[in-house]
Amino acid sequence: MRKAWMDGLLRDNKTMLKRHGEVLPHDVVELILEKLPVVSLLRSKSVSKTWKATIESPSFKQRQLLITLRKSRGPDILYVTGFGNEEEILEEGNIMVGSCEIRSLKFPTRSDKVCYGACDGLVCLFSNRNPSVVFNPATRWRRSFPHSRVQPRIISKKRVCHTREPQLGLGKDKVRGTYKPVWLFNSSEFGLDNATTCEVFDFTTNAWRYVLPASPYRILEGQKPVYFDGSLYWLTECVETKLLSFDLHTETFQVICNAPFSHVPDPRLLVLCILDNRLCVSLKIYPTTTQVIWSLDGTWKQMCSIDLTKTTFHDLPYFPRPALLPIAIVDETILLLGYSCGSPLVIHDLHTKSYVFDSFPKMLEYPLCYFPSLFSN
Repeated sequence: MRKAWMDGLLRDNKTMLKRHGEVLPHDVVELILEKLPVVSLLRSKSVSKTWKATIESPSFKQRQLLITLRKSRGPDILYVTGFGNEEEILEEGNIMVGSCEIRSLKFPTRSDKVCYGACDGLVCLFSNRNPSVVFNPATRWRRSFPHSRVQPRIISKKRVCHTREPQLGLGKDKVRGTYKPVWLFNSSEFGLDNATTCEVFDFTTNAWRYVLPASPYRILEGQKPVYFDGSLYWLTECVETKLLSFDLHTETFQVICNAPFSHVPDPRLLVLCILDNRLCVSLKIYPTTTQVIWSLDGTWKQMCSIDLTKTTFHDLPYFPRPALLPIAIVDETILLLGYSCGSPLVIHDLHTKSYVFDSFPKMLEYPLCYFPSLFSN
């Protein structure tokens, strides 16, 4: 029913615009086009060369995304995994939670790890043994990029020591409008000098380069960097845990503030995330049965507390499970949580304090918030 309705809407939009496109000033046509969904714009490119050039221009893509964000009821959720050498992105299923559509997508790549979040609608999958790939699920655009210099060291280290691997981040230089994959990792584990080593990939030269100086503070092992408003963020390994940022335009590191808690010996109990367009941190307070979420708005403020006894995520004796991953806030009152891979999905009502579980997704997939866009790199 929904697909039939959308197909009809797309036909009506295209017919209307094509009928009036020759009599309306082009700037008026642009204002109309900006308000159309991505799927409709992809079809509208076939109307004329002028429309195609307009829709593919960087300024139009940015305006269209900003309008989408302002009009949106909130993000949709993608559960993402790579699955092999097939040519197309496969959708394995979907459910609705409130106004949020949650979809399960399999991407045509052997890379099996996923960067946190979707940067301007772009999803990045990476691997230490296969080329990494950036996808736009809405347009089906993709681009692969080669291994960094640290990745062979990660493979060698994994053979002899089961440490948690460094995680790739993807963010946007908001001044230049370019996207940058970034590695930041603790140096000593890989036989390198200094506290940390940082590598940034440049899509214009198709090459990795070192950033100097890198962070003077070691970062927590195995954490996924989080992109927010032009910077990537990590938590440090200091006695007093700190929030560390990397400005993707100036390519400089800065300590923003201390975390709202002291040092935590097990990094699996901490999660950085974005909720309701705010940078957040969540801590599982072991051996209690509570997980707390704070949001940063000048200072840290407690957003909510999760009663883990009401979820299915119970700890084994002397072996705590990782913290739940806060995924998104839907319709202002529903908090979605889960593990970083696989089911169940926890649906927590922040007002009634109730918990509901869903077996979605069926496979080991990583969840991320997503808005469709026209962007590529």
